[in-house]
Amino acid sequence: MILTVYAKPNARKNSLEWVDEDTLKISVTAAPEKGKANNAILELLSEELGIKKTAIEIVRGTTTRIKQIKINL
Repeated sequence: MILTVYAKPNARKNSLEWVDEDTLKISVTAAPEKGKANNAILELLSEELGIKKTAIEIVRGTTTRIKQIKINL
């Protein structure tokens, strides 16, 4: 399964909002430097979906706000 994620780093709080069945808006408090925001996004997704963090990977958009995330079930 591949999800499209619109990321917002440096937010006031961590939040996750489903736009439709394959698209999410994720806000994280982490800064977008040295992969901190990407790691926070993966952690938030793993908690929300109830799967291991190792089953989630960013396949496109590691340095942009729009990301494609692959979930291996």
